Amino acid sequence: MYAVLETGGKQYTVRQGDVIQVEKLAADEGESLELDHVLLIGGDSIQVGTPFVPGAKVVAKVLEHGKNKKVISFRYKPKKHVRVKKGHRQPYTELSIESIVG
Repeated sequence: MYAVLETGGKQYTVRQGDVIQVEKLAADEGESLELDHVLLIGGDSIQVGTPFVPGAKVVAKVLEHGKNKKVISFRYKPKKHVRVKKGHRQPYTELSIESIVG
């Protein structure tokens, strides 16, 4: 059984036991979450939501919070002495999928 869920403006295909990194969520480490924005549930039969499947949810456990590798943004204008260098580290939450209900 698998599910397609939406969180943080992105969609993820998950199965039970998967570990995924999503946009940072306001939850403590070790806490269980119920993600109810399930777009599709697949397996023996497929349920497609309009836009979400009613009564479906994905139960996940928060493993850790962290930051991804640094992304460097650099722009310049030739012959004008304009140089701008910026770095960014996107925060994430790592989730372990415990069960899919629906």
